[in-house]
Amino acid sequence: MVLIALAGFFTVLITIIAKQQLKLIRTGQEDARIKKDAIKKLDKSGNFWWNVIDKIVSTILCVALIIVLVFSLVMGATGDDKPVKGIPSFKVVSSTSMAVKYEKNEYLFENDLNDQLLLFDLITLHELPKEEDIRLYDVIVYETLEGVLVIHRVIGIEEPNEKHPNERWFQFKGDATENPDRFPVRYSQMKSIYRGERIPNVGSFVFFMQSPAGTICFMVVLLALLITPILGKKFEKEEGLRIKYMLESGEITEDQLIKKKSKNKNITKKKGGKNEKV
Repeated sequence: MVLIALAGFFTVLITIIAKQQLKLIRTGQEDARIKKDAIKKLDKSGNFWWNVIDKIVSTILCVALIIVLVFSLVMGATGDDKPVKGIPSFKVVSSTSMAVKYEKNEYLFENDLNDQLLLFDLITLHELPKEEDIRLYDVIVYETLEGVLVIHRVIGIEEPNEKHPNERWFQFKGDATENPDRFPVRYSQMKSIYRGERIPNVGSFVFFMQSPAGTICFMVVLLALLITPILGKKFEKEEGLRIKYMLESGEITEDQLIKKKSKNKNITKKKGGKNEKV
């Protein structure tokens, strides 16, 4: 409902602005600018590359925005962080518990473990190996008994014993924390494994795009990208009619436009006894 209301609001706002601009054109209040623009349009060579660059940049921005939004929505829809049949999944790091090496976690320094995760890193998660293949110091995503997803490092493995005869228990801990996680973790709680692939800081933008504010911004930008060409053609048509009116009424002639164009391109000045084009 909020998105619909905002879309309606911006549509009405853009309509009012467009009508006001059309009124200015039709009443002649934009004549000076229209004449200037008409002169520029006569010099097609000067505007060609600028128009090409403008279209390329606009297209790239639009495609990039759509890709990021789709990627964010896909991440939100697959929120269990569990890769499907070997296809990697992605996760945004939302905690600082793996950001640095806590000085008392000596195993990090002794084993040269440098795969820390910073807040808002976008990381790649891979399919979980078999239980017997999980090793000490692997970084794994698991789900707590409360349903919270945590990405920490395996710091201890307890083999089957009288307390748990049919399964291994795993002890986890964040690199930046002093105390290990409160409860041991079973293999059935684990979702995926991290193997060191990350893109720093991208996650902040992904988080924003997943939020209501991000969705609203995307809708506004997309609406602007769709409406701008339509309004541009409408304004161009009205300006063409205005130029035609000025030519018919004698306010300006085609010769004047050509002369102004020629004058703008061939203004010269004397420098060191020679005429040089400015």
